[in-house]
Amino acid sequence: MPDKHLHIVAFDIPFPPNYGGVIDVFYKLKALHSKGINIHLHCYEYPGRPRSTELDKYCTEVFYYPRLTGLNSALSPKPYIVSSRRSEEMINRLMKDNYPILFEGLHSCFYLDDKRIKERFKVYRESNIEHRYYFNLFKVDKKMGNKAYFLAESIKLKMYQRVLAHADLMLVVSEKDTHYLQKHFPGKKVEFLPSFHANNKIDSLTGKGDYALYNGNIEVPENAHAVKYLINEIFGNLNIPLKVAGMNPPQEIIDLVSKHKNISLDPNPSDEKMFDLIRNAHVNILVTFQATGLKLKLLNTLYKGRFCLVNDKMLNGTNLESLCTIANTPQELKTRLKELFRQDFEKGQIQLRQEKLNLRFSNDHNADKLVEFVF
Repeated sequence: MPDKHLHIVAFDIPFPPNYGGVIDVFYKLKALHSKGINIHLHCYEYPGRPRSTELDKYCTEVFYYPRLTGLNSALSPKPYIVSSRRSEEMINRLMKDNYPILFEGLHSCFYLDDKRIKERFKVYRESNIEHRYYFNLFKVDKKMGNKAYFLAESIKLKMYQRVLAHADLMLVVSEKDTHYLQKHFPGKKVEFLPSFHANNKIDSLTGKGDYALYNGNIEVPENAHAVKYLINEIFGNLNIPLKVAGMNPPQEIIDLVSKHKNISLDPNPSDEKMFDLIRNAHVNILVTFQATGLKLKLLNTLYKGRFCLVNDKMLNGTNLESLCTIANTPQELKTRLKELFRQDFEKGQIQLRQEKLNLRFSNDHNADKLVEFVF
């Protein structure tokens, strides 16, 4: 059989895989490499995420392009997250062959409707309904400059979404988002394909832990809002210990945590430390205020942790309700927390997770589906 080649246009350098979007990209690279796919990876880079030789293990070629931040991108009628990710060098490389092209997220779709690649097989990999995501950031952020940016970006993203009509295939991370795109792009091939992730087997401990854990990239306004909600509305007057772990917590979160003896903060933990925190917690508590995409921290928790306490929006069309405890108000969350801390986590619950998660979220199985869809 002839070699299979695939261009992947990534919105960021996908190593280290330490936040939602790049986790999906990185473990997709690994899974496709294991299937013999020759990957030609194109990454937009900017300060804070250096180039990585780790990617060379899984890709035939890796190319890096500067992200064009600044006024020209900000004033573009296209969304800033799109207009700042453009490169003539990249489009010229894409034109040198006839391989299919996978665009990771709406961020990377600047050339999706470019006439120079009109005849190519183009795949859009969805991670969020982006205009909804940015509108929710507008609602939760308190800084007026940020609010103005998030609102303007949300409006631009809603208009720009029409570019997806130029994709031959859309691969979507949640069933709810799949239904949304099928409704807005009738006649287009839209397929549910869950996020790729770091887990191969259930690694949960039985028994009891002595704390609850919230984890996430805390510099993202949505997650900072969730932390403030958990502290102010739930744990601030409970005796149950809460650990908060994640990237770059803002000063207001550091100050808020310091006011409570039962709450501690673990900023920027290594992957190993984060997984250790997830495994040893008695309850991993995950709340969100926007039902978009698939929350990869939910998958990590179900593969590695004990009890998982969530609100409805965290589940967002995942069909994982049977593996979680669900509560939506502060009082419900407090009640469920107290109930869970009186219970042991048992082997039967691990077996249930093994059956349910392997059915839908196996990287190996989903890589086979991706290869079949594209080739």
